[in-house]
Formats: sequence, C-alpha cells, structure tokens
Amino acid sequence: MEFSAHQIAQMLGGTVEGNPDATVNTLSKIEEGTKNSLSFLANPKYTHHIYTTDATIVIVNNTFVAEESLKEGCTLIRVEDAYGSFGKLLEAYNQIKNNKVGIDKQTSISDSAQLGENLYIGAFTSIGDNVKIGDNVKIYPGCYIGDNVTIGANTTLFADVKIYTDCVIGAECMIHAGVVIGADGFGFVPNSENQYNKVPQIGNVIIEDHVEVGANTSIDRATLGSTIIRKGVKLDNLVQIAHNVEVGNNTVIAAQTGVAGSTKIGKDCMIGGQVGFAGHLIIGNGVKIAAQSGIGSNIKDQEIVQGSPAFPIGDYKRSYVMFRNLPQMSQDLRDLKSEISELKK
Repeated sequence: MEFSAHQIAQMLGGTVEGNPDATVNTLSKIEEGTKNSLSFLANPKYTHHIYTTDATIVIVNNTFVAEESLKEGCTLIRVEDAYGSFGKLLEAYNQIKNNKVGIDKQTSISDSAQLGENLYIGAFTSIGDNVKIGDNVKIYPGCYIGDNVTIGANTTLFADVKIYTDCVIGAECMIHAGVVIGADGFGFVPNSENQYNKVPQIGNVIIEDHVEVGANTSIDRATLGSTIIRKGVKLDNLVQIAHNVEVGNNTVIAAQTGVAGSTKIGKDCMIGGQVGFAGHLIIGNGVKIAAQSGIGSNIKDQEIVQGSPAFPIGDYKRSYVMFRNLPQMSQDLRDLKSEISELKK
C-alpha cells in the first residue's frame, strides 16, 4: 500500500515540509533509507544520516534544524515526538500486514465451539469442545485450542501456540509462536521406592487483557486454582512460569527467566533476563531485579536488587568493587604476613 506525505501528516497531526504528494510503500531505518521508504530521526546521534539518506519521507521533531541541504526528493514531516509518531505508524502497519480474515478449510473445529465475527483461523488448527472465541481473533496455522478454552476479542495467536483445556485468555492479547499455556505444573512426590509419583494438575491458567507472551514461553497450569497473569503483563521469549504463580499488573519479565511454583510477583515490576525465582516467595510492587539474579527470599515494595543470591543493588555494587580487588588484596595479605614473619624473627 502507498501513502502520501499529506496522508501521513494528517494521521500524525504533523506538518509537511517538501512535497505533500511524495509517496512511500515501505519503512526503513534512516541510515538504510531507500527510495519510496519512510523513516524517522529522533536520536541526535543519527542526525548526520538525514543529509545522506535516500528515504523519500523522514519524520522529524518540530525542533529539528537542518544544518546542511537534504538530498533532492527528501520530504520532512514535522511532529511533536518523532519516535512516538513512528511507533504509531509501525502499529498501524502491523495491523494492516496482519489483517487476515477467514477460516481455512484445513482446520478441525468442534461443533460446540462458539466463534465470534471477523475471525482468522489458519490451516491445521484444532479447536476443541465448548471453546469460546471472541470477535476479531486471529489464530495462525498449527495452533491447538483445548476444550473449554476462552479467548477474548482482538487477541492474536501466532503459529503453533498450544492452549490446554480450561484456560482463559483475555482480550487484546498477543501470544507469539511456540507458546504453551496450561501444560502440567512440575508436581511430583517421592515414594518409598525412591521413585516419583505425579501429582495431578487440575487447575488452569488465566491470562488477563493486554498481555503479550513471547515466543516459546511456557505457562504451567495450577495444581489447584489458577496460575494468573494479570492485565498488561509483558513476558519475553523463553520465560518459564510455574504452577500457581501470579504475576501482577504491568510487570515486565525479560527472556530466560524462570519463576518457581506459587511465587507471587507484584505489579509494575521490571525483571531482567535469566533471573531465577525460588518457589513460594512474595515479590512486592515496583520491584526491579537485575539480569542473572537469583531470588531466594521475599522482596519488599520498590526494592532494586542484583546478585545471586540477590541483595540491594547499592550493596551489590560496593561488594563487586571489593570482589574485583580480591586478587590484589590476597597478594597484599601474603606480603603483610611475610613482613610480620620477618619482624618476628
């Protein structure tokens, strides 16, 4: 699809500086701009690229002042916030690109399933008994939707997502490829023969509205009750959420983090990559945890921690300085011992 500078400026509430009829049909980074592409300039470090870019249209802040002549044919759109405006365009572009509708013939859909309007269901998808799917849902090829699952309106499931029975997915969610929701929690009890008996996992997973789950993440069903991902949570790729965990509103968790069973994470937390949580912990609201930290105890509201085991980040940084100096300190200690030994003689 093609859009003119005038149309884009209207969409963003900006003003055109150059040719209002200039058209674009693709997006690009400013340093890689090509003819008929749309780019943006927000970071001052990239300012020099605007004088050499081949992009046809560049979105800039109202405060931008050109110190050199732009390439012929480069049209500017001035806005209050170039980065935010380009983000809006990316979102609109994504919606257009992913605006699929229709149900592929190569699907298996139970007669008892309740389907909303304006759906897209891709090939080789299986939808079980008593499933409820809201309006405008998009389910890409190869997905499995187990019995009694509910999926809210405007949610997207990318290829090969598996949702086990009885789970609930809210509205406006995005579940990326390879995600597994509702697999059994890791529940086993040792017996007298030193073997492990499986504990049946009969709960479910509840994912509230506006949640995004990254590729190949796994969210286990509860033993009893529900594993709960609250509204607005963002999970990165390869995150493991164990049975009966609860993640609070608007918390973000980066890749390769693992949360053990029954741990409760508060709202508005920021958790770096490769963080490991022990089970049955309570993590307060607004907590920040640095990457590769090990969490073995409860954390109070608003704390910032780092390390394994983790402790307050200020103490961690001071301790790390000492740790880096240990080789020299060890040598100093040996020298002192040697001097004391000589003095004793």
